[in-house]
Amino acid sequence: MESKTFRMPTAYTILFLLIILVAISTWFIPSGAYNYVDGVPQAGTYHLTEPNPQGVGAVLKAAFSGFYDAVDVCVFILMVGGFLGVVMKTGAVDAGVGAVIRRLGGREKWLIPILMLFFGLGGSTFGMWEETMAFYPLLIPVFLAAGYDAVVGISVILLGAGAGVISSTVNPFATGIAAGFAGVSLGEGILLRLLQWIVFESAAIWFVMSYAAKVKKNPSRSVVGVGAGKLRASMEETVEFTARRKLMMVVFAAVFLVMIYSVIPFDELGTPLPALGWWFPELSALFLVGGIIIGLIGSMGEEELVDTFVAGCADMLGVSLIIGISRGITVLMNDGGITDTVLHWGEEALSGAGPIAFVLLVYLIYLPLSVLIPSSSGLATLSVPVMAPLGKFAGVGGDLVVTAFQSASGLVNIITPTAAVVMGALALGHVPYDRWLKYVWKLIVYFLLLTILFLVAGAILG
Repeated sequence: MESKTFRMPTAYTILFLLIILVAISTWFIPSGAYNYVDGVPQAGTYHLTEPNPQGVGAVLKAAFSGFYDAVDVCVFILMVGGFLGVVMKTGAVDAGVGAVIRRLGGREKWLIPILMLFFGLGGSTFGMWEETMAFYPLLIPVFLAAGYDAVVGISVILLGAGAGVISSTVNPFATGIAAGFAGVSLGEGILLRLLQWIVFESAAIWFVMSYAAKVKKNPSRSVVGVGAGKLRASMEETVEFTARRKLMMVVFAAVFLVMIYSVIPFDELGTPLPALGWWFPELSALFLVGGIIIGLIGSMGEEELVDTFVAGCADMLGVSLIIGISRGITVLMNDGGITDTVLHWGEEALSGAGPIAFVLLVYLIYLPLSVLIPSSSGLATLSVPVMAPLGKFAGVGGDLVVTAFQSASGLVNIITPTAAVVMGALALGHVPYDRWLKYVWKLIVYFLLLTILFLVAGAILG
């Protein structure tokens, strides 16, 4: 008799179930409201209001109402997807990585820090995560041929990008969305996140290089065995890094540099640099124009460019759907009048908690939530609109709530079996999931402790 094993529902199912639960809760939780000043709830002003329980019709319309409520975020994500689709189609990124590999012939150990910094920058700036799947078939055989094991090849990509995502500086899929719902600028808290990225990426590089050196010296110390999961690929299959592709990479980098500059509040930091004050509409236009320029440099015809850009948008449609559905939960809570009631309960529960206790509690709550909802954008849309106002009562800024959220979400997504990237990478390298856990658990503990230190420092200095 075939045994049935439990399978974690998808994020869509979990969010739809939460919509139903929230709708039911509006029949039992008292309706109430705060007095708001500039969009911020004022402590001590909570009062009961007329009940407005949500029925079946409201449940069916919740996701669509969520799309209307978060349309600027959804469009921005689609534009980023289209931009990345065009860049990946040109082969410019593949060629850039291949050029670095060839130049370091015989000195393969330096591939580890160089490539991890590359993926770490991508993870920190634009949430490079799903896009890394294209690199595993290319890089795993390279490290196997150099005398390492498949775990090293996977770690360079997964932990390199993962450390960047944990400490996202301007990642639009995590930090950007969360900051938008927290009502803070993407540039607020960026110095703390930048320092976090330097420390975390350094720790990840040290961890991988230490393991790689042990395996190189004594193959028996590999958690899977040297040569395990070798894939059919060769250096001859790398894409040529032509002058045209170099120019594409310059434009690619320029788009993200402009994005970073445009969202930093230089005027608030007291610098003479002009602040652009861009947000989702302007950033959407930036990625659209960047994708068109790179496509033209790559000699794409009008039809090919449009099809490639649209296909890239389609790759991000799932993210937009999750945002719409999860935002619908907030819409239901607001329409049912229970959002402020929940905030009131939180205000009472946290009334004696200082900034340090509050931010650590938020971080610990986000760890299990990230397992249930591995989509950072969906989790941000669902929870940050509730968490950020609670932080006001504890004297914690929205930027620190965002940092706690993204740190927990990024950490969990390195190990959770609900993350498609983790399971896909392990499958490509033929690395069993339990072996991956055996290998990476120490780094997870390091990241956990380091995050706590950063959050405590942010609460003290904030």
